[in-house]
Amino acid sequence: MTLSPATTGTNVSTFEENESEVRLYCRKFPVVFERADGAHLYAEDGRDYLDFFCGAGALNYGHNPPWIIDDLRAYLDEGGILHGLDMYTVAKRRFIEAFRETVLIPRGLRYKLQFCGPTGTDAVEAALKLARRATGRRTVVSFGGAFHGMSRGSLGVTGSRRARTAGGISANEVVFVPYEDGPAGSFDSIGYLRRLFADSSSGVEPPAAVIVEAIQVEGGIYPASEGWLRGLQELTRTYGALLICDEIQIGCGRTGDFFGFEAAGLEPDVVTLSKSIGGAGLPLSLALIRPDLDVWNAGEHTGTFRGNQLAFVAGAAALSVWRGDAFPAAVAESGRLLAALGARLQAADAALRVRGRGMLLGIDLGRSGGPERAAAIQQRCFADGLVLELCGRDDEVVKVMPPLTIAASDLERGLAVLETAVRTT
Repeated sequence: MTLSPATTGTNVSTFEENESEVRLYCRKFPVVFERADGAHLYAEDGRDYLDFFCGAGALNYGHNPPWIIDDLRAYLDEGGILHGLDMYTVAKRRFIEAFRETVLIPRGLRYKLQFCGPTGTDAVEAALKLARRATGRRTVVSFGGAFHGMSRGSLGVTGSRRARTAGGISANEVVFVPYEDGPAGSFDSIGYLRRLFADSSSGVEPPAAVIVEAIQVEGGIYPASEGWLRGLQELTRTYGALLICDEIQIGCGRTGDFFGFEAAGLEPDVVTLSKSIGGAGLPLSLALIRPDLDVWNAGEHTGTFRGNQLAFVAGAAALSVWRGDAFPAAVAESGRLLAALGARLQAADAALRVRGRGMLLGIDLGRSGGPERAAAIQQRCFADGLVLELCGRDDEVVKVMPPLTIAASDLERGLAVLETAVRTT
């Protein structure tokens, strides 16, 4: 279900006549956006929309956060380098130091930083290649419902049949098992993997790596339990496989902690980061590598845009909010408002399911109207000035991802729009 461009008061003909049919989000939100501020998107016809999509997780700190924009302006005014490949630069040094001092050291984590390229799929590609090189093995374990990217290697460990078919990707060298939870219910995936690896006639070799999201977002907002994640780490250590935690969408505070795996006390071998690590939506991706696994030779994994200097500046500025307790406390309070909404909606509709953590909420309509109702709720919200996206196997889950920096009044207003849409659609 999409709105007709004629009803929006905005001319989208230039895009429809000239842009590829592959475009997606603009079909759901057919207005031309002109400017943005915090949690607000402004269309060229002047209409104000609250953004609870946040660039699919790339805008955890909202649109144009002023403390980041100030640093970007200053850097540009000083004639700072814009493109640097993997050269040593002042901007990169400041980012590395900020990341170590703000993220790694307080959490007792030791990682080497590999700058991989502009997007998350580049970090996943690097992580998979490194795991195979470091272990000498080929197989990788991934989970049903996973989403790790759209390039060849990352698509190979992505569960979506639709995405894999479009990319012409087979399941060679990848073993998929059910996640801890999913549309079909819970599953003892760790017990199943243990049985496969222990049986010399199972047909499955111990893998190079297991790649996992602590919360599957695109699969339908399924959080893994802390015990399950710890069990997965124990399993990988027992069989000499690497544990790769994909934090591309849930990292940088979306779950309340900086990393989604923190609550389980994990120490992953490799961590992939992108999206909001670029501070203000600027493209940047990282693979965090356990130092003894950094077995690369110079130039074995490169990328023209792995040295995005503006992203280094913005990313370093963004990290400043993590110094002290005020920001995490504010995120926790906003998360409680999301959880309270979910509880009210589930109490009002026993068939509806709500899942999430921190500033991430999924309203699962799979047994309460399905994808059609989810699409109708999305479009009702959009008509009422709220942008949010769907996820799940068939887009049956309403995905709620407000900025972490959102003002309480904006959050309450947006949640009221959403609650009305769910109750009346």
